[in-house]
Amino acid sequence: MRLRLPDYAALITCGNLGPALGMVVVIAVASSAAGVRRVRMIEPFEIFRGRESRDDVLPACRTSRPRHRACLEWTAMPVSDSPAAGERPIDAVHGLDRLREVMLARATLGLSPESLWLAWADWALHLAGAPGKRLELASRLWQALLPAKDDAAINPLARDPRFAAAAWQQPPYRDWALAFQRMEAWWRDATRGVPGTDPHHEAVVSFAGRQWLDTIAPSNLPWSNPEVVTQTVAQGGLNLWRGALHFLDDVRRRSVGAAPEGADRFVVGRDLAATPGRVVLRNRLIELIQYAPTTTQVHAEPILIVPAWIMKYYILDLSAHNSLVRWLVAQGHTVFCISWRNIGEEDRELSMEDYRQLGVKAALDAVGAIVGRGRVHAAGYCLGGTLLSIAAAAMARAGDERLATVTLFAAQTDFTEPGELQLFIDPAQVHMLDSMMWQRGYLSAEQMAGAFQMLQSNDLVWSRVVHDYLMGERAPMLDLMAWNADATRMPYRMHSEYLHRLFLGNDLAAGRYMVDGHPVALQNIRAPLFVVGTERDHVAPWRSVYKIHYLADTDVTFALTNGGHNAGIVSEPGHAHRHYRIATKPADAGCVGADEWKAAATLHEGSWWPAWQQWLARHSTAPMVQPPRMGAPGHRPLCDAPGTYVMQR
Repeated sequence: MRLRLPDYAALITCGNLGPALGMVVVIAVASSAAGVRRVRMIEPFEIFRGRESRDDVLPACRTSRPRHRACLEWTAMPVSDSPAAGERPIDAVHGLDRLREVMLARATLGLSPESLWLAWADWALHLAGAPGKRLELASRLWQALLPAKDDAAINPLARDPRFAAAAWQQPPYRDWALAFQRMEAWWRDATRGVPGTDPHHEAVVSFAGRQWLDTIAPSNLPWSNPEVVTQTVAQGGLNLWRGALHFLDDVRRRSVGAAPEGADRFVVGRDLAATPGRVVLRNRLIELIQYAPTTTQVHAEPILIVPAWIMKYYILDLSAHNSLVRWLVAQGHTVFCISWRNIGEEDRELSMEDYRQLGVKAALDAVGAIVGRGRVHAAGYCLGGTLLSIAAAAMARAGDERLATVTLFAAQTDFTEPGELQLFIDPAQVHMLDSMMWQRGYLSAEQMAGAFQMLQSNDLVWSRVVHDYLMGERAPMLDLMAWNADATRMPYRMHSEYLHRLFLGNDLAAGRYMVDGHPVALQNIRAPLFVVGTERDHVAPWRSVYKIHYLADTDVTFALTNGGHNAGIVSEPGHAHRHYRIATKPADAGCVGADEWKAAATLHEGSWWPAWQQWLARHSTAPMVQPPRMGAPGHRPLCDAPGTYVMQR
C-alpha cells in the first residue's frame, strides 16, 4: 500500500531527538481508526530534495539500509485494536511516546534511565537527610582504610571463588583482594538500611554499584590477577594473544548470529533431544511429542510436560545420561512433551490465553485422545509451570478433573518476591520494554540473555573474560551451555501481559487473573502438588516458589534441591555432589515459613528425580498397563522427534 502525505495525522519536528542524533529529525505518523499503522523517522530534506515527489516519500524511506542514511533503520509495527494488559489503546500521539522509548532504549541497552535516576535520587536524597547513617558509613569507611588484620584462622578470600586460588594468598595480591572485599562490603552497607528509601530503589542502586565494582575487581584486571600474571610471564604473552583472537571470534559470531564456539558439536536430534518419539500434534504454537516406550508395562496415567517457551524444551531432554524425559520413559511412564514454536514478528498478538488454549488445553485433549484414559500427570517448568498452574485453576473452576497431579519445577505463582529479576521490573522499565516489543513484535533472545547475565555477572560474564580472554583458554562446551545458546523469542502481547498481570499486578495470587471472563483461584485445585525449588535460583528464588503453600488447599510436597534454575532441575541420579530436602504438607495441616520448613525438612543425598518418580507412582492407578499406540485417529504421527519447531532459529 502506497501512503500519501495527506494520509498523515502528524508531521512533527522533534527537537529533543534531533540534537542527540546529530541531525534534524521529522517523525511522520500514519494513523487510522485502528491506531498507529506506520511510523517513520526521516530527515526533512528527504521530503523535498527533488529526486522524489512528495507522494514518494514513504516508499523511499521503506529501504531498510539506505545508502544515504537519511532514513533511520527501523520501522514501527502495526498495533492491534486491543492493547496488551495494563495498556491503553495507542493512538498517533501516544505512538510518539513509544517511539521515543524505542530510540532511547537503543542508546541505553534497554535500561530505563528514568528508573535508574529515580532510584539514585531516592537513595541519595534520603542518605543526605540521614546524618546518623552517614556517620556510620564514615566510621566503616575509616575502618576499611585501616590495614586488615591477617588472621590465619579466618580467610575471607577462600569464601570468594574469585580469590580462592593459592596465588591470592601472597602479597600484594592478598592486600588488593582484601581491600576490594572491604570496598564491596562498604558499598553494600551504604545502599541498605537508608531510612525512608524504597527497598526496590535500594536494590537497584546496590546492583548498579556492584556492576561498576566488578569492572575494577582485581581478579578481572590482567595486572592485578596473579594467575594471569603468572600465565603471561610463562607464555611470553601468548595467552593474551590467544585471548584477543577468542574475543574477535566471539564478536564475529555474535554479529552474524552464529552459535558460540563448540556449540556445533551438539546437534539437536543427534546429541541433544534424541529420545525416540513422534510428533502427534502440530498447531500454530506447539508440536506435541509422544515418546516411544522402552518397557513392556507402563503406568496408567501419562505425563504431560509443559516447558517454558523462553528457551527450547530440550532442557529436559539433553544428553542421554541426563535426559529427564528418557529417564522417565525408562521408569515405565508414557511421556508427552510440548515443543513451542519460535515465534516471529507476525505473532505479536499471541496472548497468554493463546498459550493456554493452543498449548496446555490442546495438548491435554490430544493426550486424552491417544491414551484413551481420562487422567494425566501434568508437569510445568519455569514459565510453563506458571501457565500450567493457571490452566489447572481454570480447569478446577470448570469441574474438569483430568489432572491426576500437578508438578511445578522452579515455577512461581506468587510474584511479591521474584528475586533479582525485580531489579528490571518496575513501571518505567516495563514501559520501555513494552515499547521495544511493540516496535519489533517480540522480545528478542539477546535482551533476555543480557538481563540474566547481568544478574550473575561474576559467573556468566567476568569468569569467562578471565578464562577465555586473559588466560587465553577456551572453556569446554557442555550440553547445558549449548542448550542455553539456542534461545527463543517472546511475543509482544503475551510477554506484556505476563509482566503487567503477574510481575507488577500479582493477579494470580490475588485472585484477579481472568480466564474465560472469570477469576481463577489456585485454592480450587484439588490435584496433589509436587513443587521443586532450587537453592541458588536467580530466576525463581525458592522462597518465592515456596509461597504455593499459602495459596493451595491441597496436599503439597515440596522438594528443595541444590543447584541453580537449570542445573538444579537437570539433576540426574548419579550426579556428584547433589542433595535435596523434601517434606509434604497435607491439605488440612498448618503452614510454616520457608526457613522454618528448610530447618525441619529431611536432607537426602543424591538426585530428587527418584523421589518424584515414586510420588508419581503412588498417585497412579494400579495395575500397570500396556503402552498406548503412537498417535491416534485425528492425531496421526507427523514426523520423528524432536520435530520441526525446535529447529527454528
